[in-house]
Amino acid sequence: MILHGYWRSGASYRVRIGLALKGLAYDLAAHDLRKGEQKAADYLALNPQGMVPALQDDDLVVTQSPAILEWLEETHPEPALLPADVADRAHVRAMASLIGCDIHPLNNLRVLKSLRSDFSADQSTVDAWAARWIAPGFDALEVLIDRHGGGWSFGDRPGLVDCYLIPQLYSARRFNMMLDAWPGLLAVEARSLDHPAFQAAHPDRQADADA
Repeated sequence: MILHGYWRSGASYRVRIGLALKGLAYDLAAHDLRKGEQKAADYLALNPQGMVPALQDDDLVVTQSPAILEWLEETHPEPALLPADVADRAHVRAMASLIGCDIHPLNNLRVLKSLRSDFSADQSTVDAWAARWIAPGFDALEVLIDRHGGGWSFGDRPGLVDCYLIPQLYSARRFNMMLDAWPGLLAVEARSLDHPAFQAAHPDRQADADA
């Protein structure tokens, strides 16, 4: 498999975690979003949206991180990212979507570039914009993790929600957010620090990361 991504992309980060949790090997094809490499003609031929990540497996190319993670779950079901119970699976998908649909899209690179170029936002304004959307999402996740967690975001083993949560916490720190208000989230993050899959997926450990 080939993962097309960027070291600091939150969506790429969540896919790296999923691949690592399942113990799946892959090659990296790095596309520096700051340089617009994701808009190169050869990559657009694979992914017409010109975004990362995309996962290539022989002739198959899967785009969009939720679809990639679901595809991995269906094609490599063990170890599972989703619980067995159908109601629990719905709860997990809802928690993941809270991050993937309601938080992350509002603080990804193309939105931040627009804030800076179209509205002359400085860094403090960008930080405030990101916090405006991250904080209420984290408030809800704090309640849900308290309700459903058992050491991890849902239950007693790492899964789909953690693939989304850990990159979003990394992103929140990039916007200079103080995270003390969410001890449940931080407890999950602390556990992830000792887990080899999360260590391997961390942005700083990627081959294309800044020195």
